[in-house]
Amino acid sequence: MEIINSTITDIDDIFYLYEEGTNYQRQQGTGRYWKGFERSVVEQEIAEKRQWKLVEDDVTVCVFVTTFHDPLIWGDKDQEPSLYLHRIATHPAYRGRGFVKLIVDWARQYGLEHGRQYLRLDTGAGNEKLNNYYVSCGFTYTGVVSIPNPEGLPAHYKDGGFATFELLL
Repeated sequence: MEIINSTITDIDDIFYLYEEGTNYQRQQGTGRYWKGFERSVVEQEIAEKRQWKLVEDDVTVCVFVTTFHDPLIWGDKDQEPSLYLHRIATHPAYRGRGFVKLIVDWARQYGLEHGRQYLRLDTGAGNEKLNNYYVSCGFTYTGVVSIPNPEGLPAHYKDGGFATFELLL
């Protein structure tokens, strides 16, 4: 298993995983799920080398995005040097294998190599199963934030509060 940058040739796989992730979120019955992503945004993330994939036996089994700034969600805390994780999506045939824990281990090292103090992520509020999973991955729950002006964020950020989590590197 390796974590490497996605390339433009991976874009159909990425959107397949996003679609499957959205279907899985709907099945969980929390009423919170992704509302789709702009292809141009994902293309830009790939070009900026912020879109990543976990590969096992030549299969993309999981994807995620990193960024060093997330002020719309984290507000003033964004001034603290942090690495943010977004849009973790796992291939349906590979769920339950602890990929988030692998990503967290990788992200700890990546963050430290880039002078970061925190690893952070967010998810729609109200999904206690997912919240507890993130805590089991080493994150501390830091509360729910609402985003008064989600312009510039994906559509699902218009749907209420978001649970936030951080881990000191």
